[in-house]
Amino acid sequence: MRMTTKQELIDGLNQDLAHEYQAVIAYTVYAAEVAGPFRPALRDFFLAEAADELKHAQVLADKISALGGVPTAEPAPVAKATTPRAMLEAVLAAETETIERYTRRMAQAEEAGELALVAQLHDMIVDETHHKEEVAKLLEGFPE
Repeated sequence: MRMTTKQELIDGLNQDLAHEYQAVIAYTVYAAEVAGPFRPALRDFFLAEAADELKHAQVLADKISALGGVPTAEPAPVAKATTPRAMLEAVLAAETETIERYTRRMAQAEEAGELALVAQLHDMIVDETHHKEEVAKLLEGFPE
């Protein structure tokens, strides 16, 4: 069985970091652009989520640097959404993808013997799962 190399772990973490940047940007833009009767609640929700994603980005950037890598400065592409429902659906898809990526990254970190990173990723999966569940609840019965 082939073990994950430190460089493969750094590369994966940089992919994760790019997606955390993407989330910060998406939440910030969605908070600014959301309109309609749900604007106050969704704006506050998006801004709170942006702050959480920024914390995740910092954890990832710090770990990449500690492993001897260089944290990326490029975000993954941000999904465009013009309606509150489309924004929430884009967020739900991104959170689902993030959980899947972090689950893979946890396995790589364990293979590489990075046990503290395994614990950090576990905590981030808990956060992302909470985000995903909250968005799924918001979408229940949400108007088109």
